[in-house]
Amino acid sequence: MEPILKTENLWKMYRMGRIEVPALRGVSISILPGEFVSIMGPSGCGKSTLLHVIGGLAQATRGRVLLDGNDLTEMSDAARTLLRRHKVGFVFQRFNLLPTLDTYHNITLAQHIHGNGFDPHRFEAVASLLGLTERLRHKPSELSGGEQQRVALARAIISEPKIVLADEPTGNLDSKSSESVLALLRQLNKDLGQTIVMITHNPEAATYGDRVLHMRDGMVVNGSAAHS
Repeated sequence: MEPILKTENLWKMYRMGRIEVPALRGVSISILPGEFVSIMGPSGCGKSTLLHVIGGLAQATRGRVLLDGNDLTEMSDAARTLLRRHKVGFVFQRFNLLPTLDTYHNITLAQHIHGNGFDPHRFEAVASLLGLTERLRHKPSELSGGEQQRVALARAIISEPKIVLADEPTGNLDSKSSESVLALLRQLNKDLGQTIVMITHNPEAATYGDRVLHMRDGMVVNGSAAHS
């Protein structure tokens, strides 16, 4: 089976005055279709930078990123934007919902942005799976943190992306809501076969994945199977 995502000797440098500081130092990873991989490490280890680079939000300094057979490091900004729109779903610590739109329109807007039009069957399946059917006419201010993150999850998967990248998706949630969101990510992976890469600093959250990659000082130092 060919990897859906692969990085080869990936480096990302940031310039601070006359000094170049490495955020990523030769990262090589491989993710298979249908995998749920957690990337864990302390603050400042480079895990969020890695997520931004593999998702096409930031350009690598050197090395390669292959996403569904496309080399992001050879693409223009416009081409990477188009690829993100059709192949990547993002979930962030901040929910990034539009406050003036209700749940229904926050989700359907994502479908239209991805250019796939409105698919009522897909919408109903996602809303039901994520427990949002009774909250479709509520605006973000009328939802709990856990419900808002569920809307963000729905928005990320509504257009059937090749991969979902989740950056500390439970970082703003209490323990009960965190467990609910992590269980939903696991369900999306198992029931829909959704490939997921999740960044976390929480060892308990990391166990929801199939395996865990540990990062330190901009490098992947080891990987292990996870058990939820």
